[in-house]
Amino acid sequence: QLQASGGGLVQAGGSLRLSCAASGRTFSEYAMGWFRQAPGKEREFVAAISWSTGNTYYADSVKGRSAISRANAKNTVYLQMNNLKPEDTAVYYCAAKARISGSWYPSRSVEYAYWGQGTQVTVSS
Repeated sequence: QLQASGGGLVQAGGSLRLSCAASGRTFSEYAMGWFRQAPGKEREFVAAISWSTGNTYYADSVKGRSAISRANAKNTVYLQMNNLKPEDTAVYYCAAKARISGSWYPSRSVEYAYWGQGTQVTVSS
């Protein structure tokens, strides 16, 4: 089970840190991702972090402004977002993918079997 939090209303140029708390004892065996969905748009990839090496992946739209990290001891993944823009307004979802051998595609939502309920981020201009 995934529980996202940390969303809110912020002015353009501001920052937010989203958190996603996971239940279970094998959090370190899951890759974690953040996706977002704005009204009238499809869900899109934001960032992801792998299970073992901690490799990170970002959408071009947030690269350089965001940082994903994980604290395995706390079963939590974070998304720090800086210099927020009105186009970042969306519901943000965290997702989890169980560890596999071989390649995976962090930006593909179908890779993730588990999803949180979402947290609203609104950026005013």
